[in-house]
Amino acid sequence: MIKFSDLNLDPKVLKAIIDTGYEIPTPIQAGAIPPALEGRDVLGIAQTGTGKTASFTLPMITLLGRGRARARMPRSLVLAPTRELAAQVAENFNAYAKYTKLTKALLIGGTSFKEQDQLIDKGVDVLIATPGRLIDHFERGKLILSDVKIMVVDEADRMLDMGFIPDIERIFQMTPFTRQTLFFSATMAPEIERITNTFLSNPAKIEVARAATTGENIKQGVVMFQGTHKTKADAEKRELLRRLIAAEGDACSNAIIFCNRKSDVDVVAKSLKKHGMNAEPIHGDLDQSHRTRTLDGFRDGSIRFLVASDVAARGLDIPAVTHVFNFDVPSHAEDYVHRIGRTGRAGRTGTAIMICAPRDEKNLADVERLVQNAIPRLDNPMGAATPPTTTAPIDDVDAPREVKPRRQRTRGPRNAAPTPVVEATVAEVPAEVAEEAEAAPVAETASPEPVAQPQREDRPARSDRRPRGGERTGGDRERPAPDRNERPSPDRASNDRGGRDQEPRDRADGDRGGRGRGNDRSGGRQDNVVGMGDDTPEFIAKSFAERSGA
Repeated sequence: MIKFSDLNLDPKVLKAIIDTGYEIPTPIQAGAIPPALEGRDVLGIAQTGTGKTASFTLPMITLLGRGRARARMPRSLVLAPTRELAAQVAENFNAYAKYTKLTKALLIGGTSFKEQDQLIDKGVDVLIATPGRLIDHFERGKLILSDVKIMVVDEADRMLDMGFIPDIERIFQMTPFTRQTLFFSATMAPEIERITNTFLSNPAKIEVARAATTGENIKQGVVMFQGTHKTKADAEKRELLRRLIAAEGDACSNAIIFCNRKSDVDVVAKSLKKHGMNAEPIHGDLDQSHRTRTLDGFRDGSIRFLVASDVAARGLDIPAVTHVFNFDVPSHAEDYVHRIGRTGRAGRTGTAIMICAPRDEKNLADVERLVQNAIPRLDNPMGAATPPTTTAPIDDVDAPREVKPRRQRTRGPRNAAPTPVVEATVAEVPAEVAEEAEAAPVAETASPEPVAQPQREDRPARSDRRPRGGERTGGDRERPAPDRNERPSPDRASNDRGGRDQEPRDRADGDRGGRGRGNDRSGGRQDNVVGMGDDTPEFIAKSFAERSGA
């Protein structure tokens, strides 16, 4: 059996390892440390919780034992996807390098730029950073990466999920080509393989377990859940989580509860605290000091339940976690491997329970396809899921509503009594009356005379118009047909063509209070105007008529 003393590590490093209580390296450590000490590039693939952090920390401290860092020029660089993982790497470095004089700097968001600049100006041997904050320092001219001899990329698949791959490629171009690169990941996506082929030179590939596998010491299970109604499904799902925790009893000394959304993290934590459980949330929207205090409280046991988003799923080393509850099936199948890897660490046993709603069944199938194993189904402590009832609650806007027939409203007074309907049959009519009715002659019903519409004296009735070109008669008096050789009188329009009169226009003018052409205010005719002729315009004829007193 291989021990740490057989790996050619620095004696000061071995002394620090003994202080931590470890003697036997894990398979990934035993496979990655020897080629790393030889200066080769390393590609390490192992499931989470197998000690990958120590796989690059121990050889890095040994290789950096000789030499001295210069201002703004770190000698080694460690990239981590999240602040928590970067802080954990810094803690491991402090534990294993406590007997050496190596210095470090932690560059993560949520902390002061000024303090970080002061550490960089003094010169550090190890620079531990997240990609975003590292690029910020570099662009501000506070950092020079030309002296980096060892570069480590931890949780590379998480870098891919968080969109850091372009930043990783840019950082690779900032560092010397002669650097030594250590690449570690739990899964191996095609994009990760492309980067390793581009930036790693003949790496030693150490794959101690099949990519995306789960630990055999973790008991897994999934509970199928279906709410009674969509408006109650969220509350019932939180109740199911509480019952699952209660069913574990004293065996669940602490647990991490993972949610897909940050908003659900806060709601679930609040629900657990409302029911007397010691729970706290942690997600990316919280400030760094709050997140650090929450993790410290979970590590020392003052917090029993840690409700987290995937920001806490990768790389966090909390050995005593007994249970992991997946409140949601992860959207990315690889996240399931990292989530349940928070339990069953360092040879311990653990339990991972997941809740699957109908909308998450596709994601569940992706998880089972990735791990190449069916996750056992567990009994629902709330009983079998009841299908939604046909009668929907009132506040369900999508539910079909009963359409009531409209009441027919009858005409008449509102308070009037309904008119009785008298039904008569032929048998009720006396025979004598029927015979008289048959013998009586049928009188022709005269059509009622049409009501005559009021007509103006100087306008013929509409029904008495003559055809085009002929005479028209009727009305109150006969009017002689106009001679075609005569000039039209002022009462006719100047654009009269084809012998058509302008009766429609005269009628329209008559509708405006009798102010038609050739009419004065009293309605009389103005056939002749002295001294002006028959072609005098209408408005001038009116003005002369008013002045002459006609």
